[in-house]
Amino acid sequence: MNRKSAIDTRNSVTNTLSLFDSHCHLDDRSYSRDLEGALQNARDAGVNGIMTVGVDLKSSQRAVELAESNNRVYAAVGVHPHDAKSCDETVIKALKLLAGKKVVRAWGEIGLDFNRMYSPREDQEKWFVRQIQAADSLDLPMIFHERDSQGRFLEILKTHLNPNNKGVVHCFSGNAADVSAYLDMGLYIGITGIVTIKTRGSDLRKLIPEIPLNRLLVETDAPYLTPAPQKNKTRRNEPAFVKSILLKLADVRQEDPGKLAEETTANAQRLFNIP
Repeated sequence: MNRKSAIDTRNSVTNTLSLFDSHCHLDDRSYSRDLEGALQNARDAGVNGIMTVGVDLKSSQRAVELAESNNRVYAAVGVHPHDAKSCDETVIKALKLLAGKKVVRAWGEIGLDFNRMYSPREDQEKWFVRQIQAADSLDLPMIFHERDSQGRFLEILKTHLNPNNKGVVHCFSGNAADVSAYLDMGLYIGITGIVTIKTRGSDLRKLIPEIPLNRLLVETDAPYLTPAPQKNKTRRNEPAFVKSILLKLADVRQEDPGKLAEETTANAQRLFNIP
């Protein structure tokens, strides 16, 4: 096969990828004027599944509304560690009611963030544990957030996570020991556009081959963390850009993009119990 034929074949494959963006925030105000356009861009890029994720009660309610009105969009409900100081049992009760909706397939995003400390540590830890319990009572998989917790995140998971439940460590940015610990706990690992960034993503790219194919998810975290090359043209990330993340992963892992897209989509469907 000559070079032109090889390029044509690769383009044909990448144009027919079936993708699943396992984490984004479609309720963000940056989509207020053109959400339908962003969703159409995703469909045009081959994104056939989207998980839109709540960070507090209001955004969780909006996530459910969006999922109920858009085919192949699913919702997660929960309270982000940044918002833990505003959580209480009334919020948990309301979220559990929301979680009864058919479109809700996960609880999250929940966890610990000791970097910016928008909520006190004691509030973050208390409501992280409480939400693990709530998700477990509903048999919902969880979407986890961890940043600079100095091992506390893992301590809480080892103590409180039901080994029969499932979850994904969203926007993974840890080290080899973290990879091993999460895999031992049966968790999935979500990779964002950071992997496409030359300097910032260098350490992450070294770890990518250590993640088994059946535990790997691709996610945009849109409208944040825009991948290359789109970040050179726009600040706002979109679910459509998950394709760039998938292609970078295929390059790093030296795997066929079509197979990688198929497997990561199947992983998301399996984790979130989507037929």
